Amino acid sequence: MANDTPDQDQKFGFNEDALRRQTTVYRDDLFKGQTVLVSGAGSGLGKAIATLFARLGAALVVCGRNEEKIAGAADFFRSFGGQVEFQAMSIRNPDQVKALIDYAWDTCGGLDVLVNNAGGQFPQPAIEFSPKGFNAVIDTNLNGSWYMMQAAAQRWRDEKKPGNIVNIVADIWRGMPGIAHTAAARAGVIYLSKSIAVEWAPLEIRVNCVAPGCCETEGFNVYPEEGAATYKESNPMRRHGDAHDIAEACVYLAASSGKFVTGEVVTVDGGQQMWGDPWPTGRPDYFKI
Repeated sequence: MANDTPDQDQKFGFNEDALRRQTTVYRDDLFKGQTVLVSGAGSGLGKAIATLFARLGAALVVCGRNEEKIAGAADFFRSFGGQVEFQAMSIRNPDQVKALIDYAWDTCGGLDVLVNNAGGQFPQPAIEFSPKGFNAVIDTNLNGSWYMMQAAAQRWRDEKKPGNIVNIVADIWRGMPGIAHTAAARAGVIYLSKSIAVEWAPLEIRVNCVAPGCCETEGFNVYPEEGAATYKESNPMRRHGDAHDIAEACVYLAASSGKFVTGEVVTVDGGQQMWGDPWPTGRPDYFKI
């Protein structure tokens, strides 16, 4: 089934009405009675993911660093009729992460699914990375993701409940020139996930990843025009994906459809891993054909 074409509310990115209208193969009550935590849900992929879970009946706990942005997103998610709780916090702070997991249990009576989406990076040639800039990306995308996974798993273990983690990573398979710091971090999350999927299987905790290719969000706007221009040619389908493509992949892994899937990476990239080389900083002259 084809998705509706969403309206753009800026150069790149889709507005809330467009998110509301996206078609889905999933039934409306699929997550009724379940609680889903989505990090980084104030915009971009996280907002699209949280929107779909809200539409499918889940109670939501969402977080983000910007209180105004995450509060506004929470109001939008409530328009679908379910319980929505939010916290402004940083996943780079393990104490704040633990408090967030406790908050989900205290306000919603439990937690069923963690979608680890929060993260960030900036385009820059790797030879120019400062120690501070490199470490900031590693601390958010790798360490922050780990703090969330561990805190959720410890609570599931203590409560003797099953759990389900979906980590949003990246299409690292051909390298990521221009954002090498996030390639390093996301590769770490992937192989961390594969390792703990085995360790935590006796606890009935599944751990999987979704790796987006060039899926259009507001995040495209931080890249120079010559970088964004490479994205449509990054895959043999010769077009962008969209945030809803990633949301539906998350639902597949979180629902009973994924009940026998753990330690896996679902790559949603239009074939980019076999074909393309997006350059967020713009393709250097040396590599132009």
